[in-house]
Amino acid sequence: MPKMKTKSSASKRFLKTANGIKHKHACKNHILTKMSTKRKRQLRGSSLLNPSEVAKVERILRLC
Repeated sequence: MPKMKTKSSASKRFLKTANGIKHKHACKNHILTKMSTKRKRQLRGSSLLNPSEVAKVERILRLC
């Protein structure tokens, strides 16, 4: 039987770490002129995925 393939779109968006799954924030792509500077600053960087969504993402990434 062949191996299960990882969803390539998910592999580009999420990164498995020792503490959880890392992701980038949404709404930071285009049409940023109407967004406040504070909001854009808060969306910088990456953060860990919410524990309620970890099971869904692991299934897509075929980590479990």
